[in-house]
Amino acid sequence: MAEHVSGELVLLGTGTSHGVPVIGCQCPVCQSGDPRNNRTRTGVAIQSPRGTILIDTSPELRIQLLREKISLVHAVLYTHSHADHIFGMDDLRLFGYHLGHAVPLYCEEPVEEHLRRAFPYAFQPPHPELHHGAVPQLEFHRIGEERFDVLGIPVRALRLLHGRLPVLGFRIGNVAFCTDVSEIPEQTWEHLEGLDTLVIDALREKAHATHFGIAEALEVVRKVRPRQTFFTHVSHHLDYEATNRGLPDGVQLSYDGLRIPFAT
Repeated sequence: MAEHVSGELVLLGTGTSHGVPVIGCQCPVCQSGDPRNNRTRTGVAIQSPRGTILIDTSPELRIQLLREKISLVHAVLYTHSHADHIFGMDDLRLFGYHLGHAVPLYCEEPVEEHLRRAFPYAFQPPHPELHHGAVPQLEFHRIGEERFDVLGIPVRALRLLHGRLPVLGFRIGNVAFCTDVSEIPEQTWEHLEGLDTLVIDALREKAHATHFGIAEALEVVRKVRPRQTFFTHVSHHLDYEATNRGLPDGVQLSYDGLRIPFAT
């Protein structure tokens, strides 16, 4: 019988690919004094006694880890290869050095191919004159739409669609994280049953070609019926307080640093 594991999902970033504030924007949300309207690019830290697992490596990864006082990362899960989800990967190089072995990266084949092209130096033998830790030590583990274990924690990969692009969400025990999604394929719905917490994409009020808007995300909530839902990948079109006042009980916008308990 599998050992039960509990911990927290820390939402490192809850914003869109532009982040919030958006560069040069003077809208009320971008100029807001509410820190919950400051949204770095999307990412998650899964923290447990077994160690820390990241979901994606956003361009603000260093800032996010310092903010949350996370000093060591043991593994990374990738949802897909868009820039706002991968371009903090170089910040992993300290962790291979401190762990004394390569950091495992769990992803699908297209993501691995993209990472190898984007960071070629990380997957070549290091120059002999470089100091240890100068380049990331990384090791790929191929995953698909399946259940697998990371640090002894059972993870279920969830097939999602981001426009026409197949991407992954992840379920860890009683919590599911589904960012960058505009459609949930039929085979995935059964893996969203019985959730305590759902974290799901809700970009803005208006519909979008590659993301759920508020209405589409609420339709998922009505079908899945989690106890609590947090909307993520939130744009500067949604003010934290004003939007939450219009959402039903048990549903609200997420914010950077939000901590969500999980148990397997």
